Amino acid sequence: MSGKRRGWSDTTPLLGHQHHSPSYSTRNPHAVFLEMTSSSPISTPNPHRSVFLGVDVGTGSARAGLFDENGKLLGSTSSAIQIWKDGACVEQSSTDIWHAICAAVKAACSLAKVAPEEVKGLGFAATCSLVAVDSDGSPVSVSWSGDSRRNVIVWMDHRAVEQAERINSSNSPVLLYCGGALSPEMQPPKLLWVKENLQESWSMVFRWMDLSDWLSYRATGDDTRSLCTTVCKWTYLGHAHMQHNNDKDSRGMEACGWDDDFWEEIGLGDLVEGHHAKIGRSVAFPGHPLGSGLTPTAAKELGLVPGIPVGTSLIDAHAGGVGVMESVPPLDLVAREHDEEDICHRMALVCGTSTCHMAVSKNKLFIPGVWGPFWSAMIPEYWLTEGGQSATGALLDHIIENHVASPHLANQAAAQRISVFELMNKILETMMLEQNLPFVAALTQDIHVLPDFHGNRSPIADPKAKGVIYGLTLDTSEKQLALLYLAAVQGIAYGTRHIVEHCNAHGHKINTLLACGGLAKNPTFIQEHADIIGCPVILPRESESVLLGAAILGAVAARKYHSLSEAMKALNAAGKVIHPSKDPKVKKYHDAKYKIFRGLYEQQLSHRSVMAQALA
Repeated sequence: MSGKRRGWSDTTPLLGHQHHSPSYSTRNPHAVFLEMTSSSPISTPNPHRSVFLGVDVGTGSARAGLFDENGKLLGSTSSAIQIWKDGACVEQSSTDIWHAICAAVKAACSLAKVAPEEVKGLGFAATCSLVAVDSDGSPVSVSWSGDSRRNVIVWMDHRAVEQAERINSSNSPVLLYCGGALSPEMQPPKLLWVKENLQESWSMVFRWMDLSDWLSYRATGDDTRSLCTTVCKWTYLGHAHMQHNNDKDSRGMEACGWDDDFWEEIGLGDLVEGHHAKIGRSVAFPGHPLGSGLTPTAAKELGLVPGIPVGTSLIDAHAGGVGVMESVPPLDLVAREHDEEDICHRMALVCGTSTCHMAVSKNKLFIPGVWGPFWSAMIPEYWLTEGGQSATGALLDHIIENHVASPHLANQAAAQRISVFELMNKILETMMLEQNLPFVAALTQDIHVLPDFHGNRSPIADPKAKGVIYGLTLDTSEKQLALLYLAAVQGIAYGTRHIVEHCNAHGHKINTLLACGGLAKNPTFIQEHADIIGCPVILPRESESVLLGAAILGAVAARKYHSLSEAMKALNAAGKVIHPSKDPKVKKYHDAKYKIFRGLYEQQLSHRSVMAQALA
């Protein structure tokens, strides 16, 4: 999942149709997009200044951001990465990703006027994609095409639905810690698919790694894995490390949380061999310093100094959580200093191509259909609950791109020098006034969207779920597209409400949302979430929360802070707070639409049963 998303309106489509050609899109794949300029250029290195570098690899780009000791963003850049999509299969190249990172890091340092000597720590975050390399570290193909460059199965890849179903029928105890069932987006089903379909590749692979772990390995030569990646995506039982949490001097930790019986039972017993060498012999807490820091080779490629501390990685959504969870308003500062449970009332929404919903608790909470509880997978010593929606930004892009009014709308937006989303928000405001409606949301009283176009990740955990648009007409105008867009935004927010209510019904006490990522910059998206869920939404001071979370890993690895929690409190900061509407009519309206929203899935199940009987 990518917390920073480039919409269709400001770059090429996220998923290029490169089914038969390995060529790049018309855009230079390593073109660097400048996100921010430095406000205080410097000409010579300041050895006393500490700057922390965060790198985030999302679905469509690699990004680099530099932060000062107050968590203030000095500058960030983005470099596009290649992606192949063919049906359920979505693939990338780790070599291409590394080249994009190198371009982004060099450009970010130049843009922010930061000398290599000033960078005191580095952290990586990335989508939970699966990387395959051989004993030399060279890529091994995971593609039907046999193209060795295509050695990354992207997080959103759904080729392993059938393997996930078989694994879930095993009733292994490890399934209790991922909501009762593995998603095809997790790694065991994908690994089983490769073993069953690409035998030659399976025999060649020396290391299977989550993408963020591979980046840390590529930078340091240390293949220690993160508790975040292994626990959240590989069924590793992180709570096996409870007694090791205070072992500050350890360079790594022997893996003690693998369930060998599980791997044997699902047909992947060969991954247990060599003390789990292929999937992780050593596992450490996020931010733990790796190896001897940045290797000379990686330092030269990145334009940095060898030996810079590199922290154990995070999945990008979890880095967003680390970058935002302590972003509470100053008035709450005193209260939070003395209440370690206060953070347990918050849920972070990392809103990009997909959306991840992150909440923590001091006690483990088993919630059907929601991933977790994951011990120390995001914040050490807290259990993580992780909900999610597989298509949010991607869904909005899909709806806009496939509407006949889209090209004309894009031209209008370009002429006004605003985004398509800003233009549609203006159209909706005008429509509300023209129809004399009391609030914008009322425009969609006849249109309802179930946003499960890429399955339901949580809380239903149904990868076969389909999207629904109820209330279509023959109208092909821009106004109708704006209504579809608003209904889709509301559908996404109703899905978040479903997740929040479900988590609270199983022990959580969530009353505040903290939102980051590309979609969090859209005021309509945020206001609809506040109104529909009925709680305030806090936006961070720094919009690049995923990059900040990655940079915090570097700060912890550099020993600038004693713990990840301490670094979060020092470097997180709140920005704007959006409150739900006080108009009781707004609540009544959304309660009615939410009831219809829930009914759309129930109807889908009923219809699925009817058709299954007809084909029996």
